[in-house]
Amino acid sequence: MDHIVCLDTKSREIENLLLGHKSMIIRGAESHRLPHGEVNEGDTLYFVNCSCKEEIMARGIVSSVFSSGMLTEEESFETIIRNQDKLQLPDNQFEKIAGKQYLLLIGVDNMERLTPFRFNKSSFPEMEDWIIVGKIEEYILS
Repeated sequence: MDHIVCLDTKSREIENLLLGHKSMIIRGAESHRLPHGEVNEGDTLYFVNCSCKEEIMARGIVSSVFSSGMLTEEESFETIIRNQDKLQLPDNQFEKIAGKQYLLLIGVDNMERLTPFRFNKSSFPEMEDWIIVGKIEEYILS
C-alpha cells in the first residue's frame, strides 16, 4: 500500500531522513486515528513538506511499525525518549507529541530523493497529514 505523508518543514524531516540522521517518524493522538492500523511493514511512504503539500519530494519503505495501546502520560514520554535516537525530534515536536495517549512509531528504510512531482489533491477533499492512496500511480499529475 502507498501513503502520502506530510512531514514538518521547519525541522527538515525529509532531509534528515534522506541523510540518515533520522530513521523513524511518529504520529500521536488522544484516540486511534489514521494511519493507526493502516500502515504495515513493506508499505511505501511518499513524503511532502507540510508547508507545501503540492509536491512529493522523497519516498521510503516502512521497516517497522509500533502502535501503542492506551498509554499514560509517563509511558508516552518514556516511549518517545527510548526512540529519540531514531526520531530526532526537535523540542517543539517533542512537546507537541509527548504525553499523547496513542503513539504510532514507523521505521523508514531505503529513503530515496525523487524528482519532485505533483499529485491530484482534488481526490482528497480534506488534505490531512497522512493519506492512504493505495497505488500512487493513480494520483500522479502529468
